[in-house]
Amino acid sequence: MGDNRGLLGAADVRELAGRLGIRPTKTLGQNFVIDGNTVRRIVRAAGLSPDDVVIEVGPGLGSLTLALLPEARRVVAVEIDPALAAELPATAAAREPGLAGRLEVVRADAMKITHVPGPAPTALVANLPYNVAVPVVLHLLATLPSLRSALVMVQAEVADRMTASPGGRIYGVPSVKLAWYGNARRAGAVGRAVFWPAPNVDSGLVAFTRGDPPPTAASRQEVFAVVDAAFAQRRKTLRAALAGWAGSAAAAEDALRAAGVDPRARGEALDVAAFARIAEYGPSRRGDHPPTP
Repeated sequence: MGDNRGLLGAADVRELAGRLGIRPTKTLGQNFVIDGNTVRRIVRAAGLSPDDVVIEVGPGLGSLTLALLPEARRVVAVEIDPALAAELPATAAAREPGLAGRLEVVRADAMKITHVPGPAPTALVANLPYNVAVPVVLHLLATLPSLRSALVMVQAEVADRMTASPGGRIYGVPSVKLAWYGNARRAGAVGRAVFWPAPNVDSGLVAFTRGDPPPTAASRQEVFAVVDAAFAQRRKTLRAALAGWAGSAAAAEDALRAAGVDPRARGEALDVAAFARIAEYGPSRRGDHPPTP
């Protein structure tokens, strides 16, 4: 991966976009990577093995796709735009003729897919549109249990929120829900000049490794309901913030005390295991009397 063989440069991206009649707009989150060093860096950070089956969301004109093909057994590119989806196989055949057979393009909305054709995907690698980055990652982790790792490029602020630890101002719903699935960490910063058009914000890389959720009798949906309620009113104490979820402030306090959580605490102080303990004492589980961890 030491040269630009097969990769798209700035002139290539603009030529392809012009031929397809695509005028990227910031409102749609269309920012195409035009720097070969950046896509090589993303692929290196993903730590792929030759046996990996990669799912790429929003491949666009194929800048990252072309860098993935030599490094994985198979690349499944999920693209919602019909013109881009139709063009990508031709781009791969022209740029990487010996590897184009590894690519399968799926024209679909990544937020609606429940499976992909062929072998189960093991890694997610993508330059994600900023406005849907977190929902897409959470949806794919929930619906594709075979995914063991991810490397995504997102807005820097979103990367910070995805990887935040308890106790901080930016710790919230994305941080907790990602922690349910495993460990997310920052994997580097990306400047604005590597995109066309250049966005108004910096970007960041987030690396993810799947792990086991905290041991709990509650379901993921039950735990996430507590998380959503706690951060919907994040300035309030958990006793107040969870009143609607529990049925009353008094019921919320009972659940919190049973879970070993201070009712005066706020959501930003809790890790995912604490939210899981609270969920075990929720309104749908009253009378179950699960053992206190």
